[in-house]
Amino acid sequence: MNRITKQNLALTALALTLWHGRPAILLAGPDKGSEIFPDPVVATGKGFQIKRSDLDDAFLNYSASYAGKNGNGVPEEQRGLVKSNLLQHLIITQILIQKATADDRAKVKVLVDEDIEKARRSAPSPEVFEAQIKASGMTIAQVRQKASEDLICNRVLAREATNGIVVPEAAVKKFYDDNPKDFEQPEEVRVTHILVSTIDPVTQKPLPPDQKKAKEKLAKEIRARAIGGEDFVKLVKQYSDDPGSKDKGGEYKFPRNQMVPEFEAAAFTLKTNQISELVETQYGYHIIKLLEKFPPKHLLFAEMEPKIRDYLVSKKAQEAMPAYLDKLKADAGVRLVDADTGKPAAVAR
Repeated sequence: MNRITKQNLALTALALTLWHGRPAILLAGPDKGSEIFPDPVVATGKGFQIKRSDLDDAFLNYSASYAGKNGNGVPEEQRGLVKSNLLQHLIITQILIQKATADDRAKVKVLVDEDIEKARRSAPSPEVFEAQIKASGMTIAQVRQKASEDLICNRVLAREATNGIVVPEAAVKKFYDDNPKDFEQPEEVRVTHILVSTIDPVTQKPLPPDQKKAKEKLAKEIRARAIGGEDFVKLVKQYSDDPGSKDKGGEYKFPRNQMVPEFEAAAFTLKTNQISELVETQYGYHIIKLLEKFPPKHLLFAEMEPKIRDYLVSKKAQEAMPAYLDKLKADAGVRLVDADTGKPAAVAR
C-alpha cells in the first residue's frame, strides 16, 4: 500500500514540487524602491506585479535553506536557473492566491492559528519560541503570512487541478487487481513516548556534554516515575519535547522502516504496556510504551477504493500540470519584464 499512502492525495506534495523543490520564501518584502535603490518590476499579470526585491528575497531565503542542507551556497552556475524557477513560483503563487475564495481564506486562517499556537505551546519557553522565530529570519507576522499563502495555494491547486477529472470504476478495480503488493499492510505498532531532547531548540545543534548528561539524568527520573505507575500521558504532556506527538499524548502508529532505527527496534520488541529502557537517538532520549500491536493483513478493495480513486485523479492532474500552469499564466496575461530596460521580455513559460 506504500504507493497509495505516500502519494499526497490532496496534491499538496505536487504543489510543493512543481517549481523544482519549493523553497521557503517571503512573497512581499518591504518596498525597497527609491531613486537611490531602484526596485524595478520583473513580472506582471492581471492584478499583480512582482518586483526585483521580491525575487531577491526569495533567492536569499532559498540560498539560506540550501546552505543549511548542503553546507555551502548555491553554485554560481546554478543561480540563473534557480532564480528563473523562483520567479515562476512567485508568479503561480500570485495567480493561485487571487483564485482563493472567502471560505479558503477563513479555513486557512484557522489552520495557521492552530499551527502557530501549537508551536508556541511546544517550545520550552516563550523566550525560546521568540528566538526560534528570529532565527528563521522572519517576524511572526511574516511567518503567518507565508504559511497562509502556502496553504491557500495548496487548497486552490488541489481543487482546480483536479476539477473535471473522472476515473472510471473499472480503472480503479484494475489498479487494485494489478498491484496486490500495494495493498498488503505490514505489521504495525502503536506507541506513546516521551522525548527528552538533546538538541538546542534555537540553534538545532547537539547540546554540549554537560547539558546532555543533565538531560539523561532527567530522562532516567521520568522513566522511574513511569515504571512506578504514574500516568504516562500526564508525563508526556509535562516533559516531552516532541512537538509532533505531545498534543496527542505522545502517540505514533507506524510499520517498520519509518522511524529512526533505534526507536523502531525498541518499539517492535516491547510487549503490550511495557515501558522501554532509555532509547537514545539523534534527537535525544526516548521513553517508549507499547500500546498495541497490529498483525499484517491484506486490505480489501471496498476500504481502499476511495484512496485509489484519489491517487489516480492526482496522477492524471500531475500529468496535465504543465499545460494547466501554462494556461493559468496565459489567462492572467503574465509578462516577464527586462529589469534593465523596463520593456516586456517574453511570455512567461
